[in-house]
Amino acid sequence: MTLNPLRERTIVLGVTGSIAAYKAADLASKLTQAGAAVDTVLTEAATRFVTPLTFQSVTGRPAYTDADLWGAQAHVLHVGLGRKADLLAIAPATAQTMAKLAHGLADNLLTLAALAAACPILIAPAMDGGMFAHPATQENLQRLRERGMTIVGPEEGHLASGLKARGRMTEPQELVGHIRYLLSRGGPLRGRRAVVTAGGTQEPVDPVRVLSNRSSGKQGFALAQAALDAGAEVTLITAPVALTAPVGALRMEVGTAAEMAEAVLATCRDADALLMAAAVADFRPAQAAGQKLKKERGLPSLALERTMDILAEVGRWRKQSGRPLAVVGFAAETEGLLANALGKLQAKGLDLIVANDVTAAGSGFGVDTNQVTLLDGTGGVETLPLLSKAEVAEKVIERVIGLLDK
Repeated sequence: MTLNPLRERTIVLGVTGSIAAYKAADLASKLTQAGAAVDTVLTEAATRFVTPLTFQSVTGRPAYTDADLWGAQAHVLHVGLGRKADLLAIAPATAQTMAKLAHGLADNLLTLAALAAACPILIAPAMDGGMFAHPATQENLQRLRERGMTIVGPEEGHLASGLKARGRMTEPQELVGHIRYLLSRGGPLRGRRAVVTAGGTQEPVDPVRVLSNRSSGKQGFALAQAALDAGAEVTLITAPVALTAPVGALRMEVGTAAEMAEAVLATCRDADALLMAAAVADFRPAQAAGQKLKKERGLPSLALERTMDILAEVGRWRKQSGRPLAVVGFAAETEGLLANALGKLQAKGLDLIVANDVTAAGSGFGVDTNQVTLLDGTGGVETLPLLSKAEVAEKVIERVIGLLDK
């Protein structure tokens, strides 16, 4: 099973006459690398900025222009493009092209294909700030939204006119995320709600210092992406990390273990699955200092107290309500990996636990890979090879899909 919603999907990429057309080549390349088959349609104005050969080179597939509209396939080309596509993305989309789409005008290959399309349509506007803000453009955008089209951007930034305003095309990497999300909505977890936690909590010692851990949040964020790819609606509860949440996830920021507990207990009560990947502090200072501790005052003593055991509390709630339907825990260990993980699995009534030795090479904190062992509530044990954290996340979500199917 692959959860990648871009793999072997056909995307028609429309490119219109904007200086941002150079970004469209990057978008086509990124979509192709992610596994999609990308066919490009360039308007006549777009060919003044980039050539069809550019897109053929990065996609290995055809790039069409209006000249192809009058070729031997003219009577079916636009229909074929529109109907074979899993998604039509127009990036960049000029004010002119959006006006045509809003009013049903079809005078070139791209707008004909858009009228024939029976798939989701994503539009990434790009134009000068005054043009974007004009009431006519805003009215056209509203009309397109009402027809179910997804509008992404534009962003504020420096424009070709030299002005700084809203009109800059959204960056290709973010557009890939939006396309990925749109194509994932029919996945095996469609209609399901998943709560994912990530990162390491921070417990204040004083207004400057905290007790924390080495968690980067990468595995939790990968889990959120995999759950989205499977079609779930995802709430991502994260401690402070320098990562961008995947498109489509509802991000909730927390700092301390107490804040993490409050957020988890509030969101998982009607969730189908909880994936507790965050590294939650087991201890916190019993009393945080009101002012910065100064070394001139001597060596301070730090009294600690236990934080709430979030999974244990979830287990108590689950016995009463039956929710979440599936609970996955994580065990980052430095010794006794399987024994410690099994003890946690049984004590907290988990359906699955993901155990990893954070001292092993390429596994654990800060890196992009992980080697884990999956232990389930039926006694099953599966040790995975060293994988990327995205691949680990897919394996875990596949297990969650199986749990929820039962």
